[in-house]
Amino acid sequence: MASVFSFILITIAWIVVGTTKLKLHPFLVLLAGCFFLAFSLQLPFGIIPQVFAKGFGKTFESIGLLVLYGTIIGVILENTNATHSIANALLKLLYKLPLPFAVSCIGYVVSIPVFCDSAFVILASLNKSLAEKTNTSKIALTIALSTGLFAPHALVPPTPGPLAAAANLEMNNLFLLICIGATLAFVLILVGAFYAYSISKKTIIQTTDVNNKPEDNNTGKSNLPPLSKSLAPIIFPIILMALGTLLQVLNNLISSNIFVDFMKLITTPSNAILVGVIFSFGLLKYSSLSLKKCIELSIKSAAPILIITGMGGILGEVIQQIPIAAYLENTLVNNQLGIIIPFLIAAVLKTAQGSSTVAIITTSSIVFPLLAVLGIDSELGKIWVIMAVGVGSMTVSHANDSYFWIVSQIGGLDIKTAYRHHTFATFLQGLIGFVIVWIGYNLWKII
Repeated sequence: MASVFSFILITIAWIVVGTTKLKLHPFLVLLAGCFFLAFSLQLPFGIIPQVFAKGFGKTFESIGLLVLYGTIIGVILENTNATHSIANALLKLLYKLPLPFAVSCIGYVVSIPVFCDSAFVILASLNKSLAEKTNTSKIALTIALSTGLFAPHALVPPTPGPLAAAANLEMNNLFLLICIGATLAFVLILVGAFYAYSISKKTIIQTTDVNNKPEDNNTGKSNLPPLSKSLAPIIFPIILMALGTLLQVLNNLISSNIFVDFMKLITTPSNAILVGVIFSFGLLKYSSLSLKKCIELSIKSAAPILIITGMGGILGEVIQQIPIAAYLENTLVNNQLGIIIPFLIAAVLKTAQGSSTVAIITTSSIVFPLLAVLGIDSELGKIWVIMAVGVGSMTVSHANDSYFWIVSQIGGLDIKTAYRHHTFATFLQGLIGFVIVWIGYNLWKII
């Protein structure tokens, strides 16, 4: 198994070197890396095309329409100056708060009911506008948003990961899990915000007084659309997705009828963002951009994002051919490491195969039979386990994670910068998160 992990490390190193030093296109670098890893793992030649097709297809199935619809919204918001209307309002409301902290807090609120990749797609154009209006580092705000969205996604029900973990561990006190998860997630978004703030301070940029209220800043834009119309393409999808999450939680309590079925249809992430697209069409009267041109620009912008993200999905699928979960279960079952075990398993699974949700669900299934042996089979003990699994599933986001590619491509980061800041920030969140969980767990044992 050690040689297997070395092959994965070589593949990751190749991706970094190929995209940064050799300046090759990420598509070619990822394609070569996927073939190298598949051959190194000695996958049968006959199943390699199937694995590649499955990884690419799964990625398109999960985020293809999200990216396309989100790109359409972003193109319209940017070309109609709607992002400037929203930025003016946010700066007026939050002008006393350092911008990375404000962006992280926005991410925290939005990500609890909404998947982090969907939310990033929706908010990316707003982030860009805030960076331009305040002369703040775009890299810093991208990291503030990505980390602000990431922590609640891994820790706070009703997002699927922690909710599935609670079901796998047969934990009944969901309210307490939400309270503790939300508290830990808030601390971790502050970790991301502090890191993003440090980036903004180190970045050399022509600055203005960002603490001035927005009335003092002249964007040079005229005929800005009203705030309500500017927010509609963002707010309505978020409300619909939040409602969809609520419908899932109350599924057993609500009888099926045509209205409920219709609401379930339009509250799925892709259809909710499609509703946002429809609202965004109303902004076109504030721009010379035609609907046809808008769609053409959006497809042109979305295509490379989808292709590169799909290649990342192939890499993740190749790695998933390794029986990592079984190896970890057999290796760690006899170790009396307490809360460290679920963290380590989740961290290895996340880093190896890319999906936080898969890491959470798999790890919770593995550790459930071990809870009594480890002395953490009480309700509160299970919460500590879910928190450890959650922070483990944040460690780390890199090339085999679709969220990494969404942050880097839509956030406008080159691969080297994404590794340097986004990947490191998620590692920092996971590590500090585990320290907090470990301290809390040991205090609970003493009490």
